[in-house]
Amino acid sequence: MPRRRLLPGLALFAGLILHAGPGTAQEPATPPPPSSSTVPDNGRPVSWKLLVPNILHDQKPVWLFPVRAAQGKHAKPTLAFILATAGLVALDPHDAPYFRRTTSFHDFNRVFSGRNTALATAIVPLSAYAVGLAHRDSYAQQTALLAGEAVADAEILTLVMKNVDRRLRPAEIPPDGDFAHTWFKGSGRFLGGRGSFPSGHTIAAFSVATIFAERYRRHRWVPWVAYGLAGLVGFSRVPLQSHFPSDVFAGAVFGYSISRYVVLRQQ
Repeated sequence: MPRRRLLPGLALFAGLILHAGPGTAQEPATPPPPSSSTVPDNGRPVSWKLLVPNILHDQKPVWLFPVRAAQGKHAKPTLAFILATAGLVALDPHDAPYFRRTTSFHDFNRVFSGRNTALATAIVPLSAYAVGLAHRDSYAQQTALLAGEAVADAEILTLVMKNVDRRLRPAEIPPDGDFAHTWFKGSGRFLGGRGSFPSGHTIAAFSVATIFAERYRRHRWVPWVAYGLAGLVGFSRVPLQSHFPSDVFAGAVFGYSISRYVVLRQQ
């Protein structure tokens, strides 16, 4: 599936979701005035004007999450995440060399390149907003804005973590190099992110997927398609040698958690 089919296909996916509707009883959608905000089902007003303030407000629960976890909030899933990530990190020196050697993913890598998957992740909320605007659907517009908020929250976390852990990417390690000792050795631009952990493409893809999956969850096919596409984005980072599997796993969990528990405020 070349890029000229991949990207329009994702725009069509967004259109199908919006055509199906949220699956909940609603009053007929009317477009809000340009300067007004609307209140989605997470109880917080959302609009272009409030997008940046909402993102800034989100930073407190994101960065205080370890404190809440230490106090017992979400303690079990947090412990499970830590153990699973540690296990995958231990396996990284064994699985990363395989993807360095194999040529089985040549065509897959060409379609799911870093540029293609970044564009694909962006085109879903942008298409949703455009279609929502055209059809006077405020719910769709809210969903797109919430997806943008989730991506911004997730990428702020990613940027800080990358510049702290400075983990080498698999592509930066020589074929006969040490895949086991990769932390605090990376270099690069600050805004580009010096490290590999977590995967920025994956955290963005799962942020968008979670927003759409949760807000259109009454349509059973939406979560399957949304998370399936996000999973493809995440997996694509491994054969491209851009990330280790543990980077991708962490990005998926962070993207899901930020979208559900911070942006949508579900408990």
